Amino acid sequence: EAGAIETAPEEDDMSGGVFSNVGQGLNGRYRTMMMQYWQETINSIEHDEHDFKNHQLPLARIKKVMKTDDEVRMISAEAPILFAKGCDIFITELTMRAWIHAEENKRRTLQRSDIAAALTKSDMFDFLIDIVPREEEKPKR
Repeated sequence: EAGAIETAPEEDDMSGGVFSNVGQGLNGRYRTMMMQYWQETINSIEHDEHDFKNHQLPLARIKKVMKTDDEVRMISAEAPILFAKGCDIFITELTMRAWIHAEENKRRTLQRSDIAAALTKSDMFDFLIDIVPREEEKPKR
């Protein structure tokens, strides 16, 4: 149905449809952790009260980026808020995936190579391939 909103899926439902990439490139407890993150995030969006006045990311900056498109004439008050939430979710997921890579390499410090590696494990990040250079991990001494 047009305009229908996808609701929080059960864990079994997260392997297909719009959620098919959620666990891509992850196994075991890491896959479960990512599935749980998405279930909690969707549940929070659908059911929690939201403070639309406070944001993690600056709305003015988001609006400025949106206006870099010459075809954008006016921006509703809600649009930057939705973009801010989307950016927050994107940053959180990418950080989680990078942290998984750091943990798998027995490190407690997140490095640029962890972010690059996280991007290669799921094709949903392919749009960043020209922005984030792949780098080889430095050999352990």
